[in-house]
Amino acid sequence: MPQLSVRGVETSVLAKVSGQLIEDMARICSCGTDNFTIDALQTVSVFGGGTAPTYPFVEIAWFDRGQAVQDELARAVTAHLNGAGVAEVEVAFKVYKESAYYINGRVCG
Repeated sequence: MPQLSVRGVETSVLAKVSGQLIEDMARICSCGTDNFTIDALQTVSVFGGGTAPTYPFVEIAWFDRGQAVQDELARAVTAHLNGAGVAEVEVAFKVYKESAYYINGRVCG
């Protein structure tokens, strides 16, 4: 279920790392690779009256799996993007409560 929304990273770079990244995330989270989605957000940032480069930022929406798993997941995402030439990246987690998450109208919790 972890859903990654990525901005400030070229789609081609994200596509290049996505295969191994998903494999690593599945291992870290102890789930199948089909549990993950990665969305490359096309964002235009503005500053000072013009456009500006968008800072690389990854938001991971998920059900909490504990601090150790979260730390390892953040390190994996960062390592893959750094390895693909993204010099700096920030990762943030958005935690869903199972009782507030619905699939086809049915609550997960």
